[in-house]
Amino acid sequence: MKLVLASTSAYRRELLQRFGLPFEVARPDIDESPLPGETPQATAERLAVEKARAVAGQFEDALIIGSDQVAHMGDTRFGKPGTVERAVAQLQSMSGRTVVFHTALAVLSTRSGRVQLDAVPTEVRFRSLTDDEIVRYVNRELPLDCAGSAKSEGLGITLLDALAGDDPNALVGLPLIALARMLRNEGIALP
Repeated sequence: MKLVLASTSAYRRELLQRFGLPFEVARPDIDESPLPGETPQATAERLAVEKARAVAGQFEDALIIGSDQVAHMGDTRFGKPGTVERAVAQLQSMSGRTVVFHTALAVLSTRSGRVQLDAVPTEVRFRSLTDDEIVRYVNRELPLDCAGSAKSEGLGITLLDALAGDDPNALVGLPLIALARMLRNEGIALP
């Protein structure tokens, strides 16, 4: 079966390459806005499935991987900042606090129509950050395309006090432990 990543995220692509399996990339064209009253985890799960379904029609006999991440602190959600100013503001509000990153993963088989779904939360405790540290970090790493403005796989790790979760890859955007299990369920040999 063909393997397809329903994402144009360079971070997810790099993570999936670790499995050493050939795969294609397809851009899912969906509205990523949360629904009224939807929890962050429910948003991430719904969007992971919608991303997989959005590209499924383009591929026969394929396993489509969809993933989405929603970061939140209480009722406040942190999306991709898009600008330096918003990245700085996000990090200022997270300084000294714990943020939960819900990373959802869906694997859709176009052969059977079956969808496997899992969500992997990661609690991230930011250390108390000075404005100078935040500005230096944002200017060096330009984390404008990642939820919460902190790339833990890069210099963003220096902003943190602790991480708690079942899969460190989930924070980067693709929970590889859950993905390996789902692919094995579909008959893909790993390792």
